[in-house]
Amino acid sequence: MLERNSGIPLNLGWVNRSCVNDQAVKNRVQDLLSSRLIHADHQVEWLARSIQCIDLTTLAGDDCPSNVARLCSKAAHPLSDDLTRALQIKHGLLTTGAVCVYPARVADAVLGLERLGANIPVASVATGFPTGQTSLKIRLEEIEFAVANGAKEIDIVINRELALSQNWGELYNELVEMRKACGESHMKSILAVGELCTLTNIYKASLVAMMAGSDFIKTSTGKETVNATLPISLVMCRAIRAYNRKTGFK
Repeated sequence: MLERNSGIPLNLGWVNRSCVNDQAVKNRVQDLLSSRLIHADHQVEWLARSIQCIDLTTLAGDDCPSNVARLCSKAAHPLSDDLTRALQIKHGLLTTGAVCVYPARVADAVLGLERLGANIPVASVATGFPTGQTSLKIRLEEIEFAVANGAKEIDIVINRELALSQNWGELYNELVEMRKACGESHMKSILAVGELCTLTNIYKASLVAMMAGSDFIKTSTGKETVNATLPISLVMCRAIRAYNRKTGFK
């Protein structure tokens, strides 16, 4: 079972003095691309590991029990039987990290995985995904609905307006309320990095999200013009490392 982030009081001094050197980030990314290579002998292991990190997702307007059931089957058996045998992977050992759906389809996903006997958590987007443009009350109710239906992970979206206006206190307070609404489920905070304008804003939003109790921070909804990039990912990883050093939570 993954550890839960208990969060810490908002440290505005830490947030406000944080600043990212964009050129240094770009230089470091180029260094990583030229110096960190996966040896051919280990490529299969890394590819298998990448499957375990996937939240296999359907967020379509025509989602229904049958296509959610197919998604669950794919999550439980992501590779063909022939390929699984060829790679000498024990049947049922390799699965995706989660199945992710809208709140209205959580119960379908829970049932689909139970029928397969698969121990895979159901994740649900919430809080007005992808824009977050609903009242806080409605956003919290959506979290509670998903949790009540069996979601073990909740993918929330942060309020980008608060981040862009540097209103870190209110953003922190909103996220704390969302953390409470998640209960025992993990909270995964999507920063929508393509709408935060600067790497410094992304770093600050990462810190605030973790201080408020986020168990994961994520780059984007996939709906923005800019989503995951290597510089953005590096900045978020640096924020995770800084938070780990200060709190002990990884």
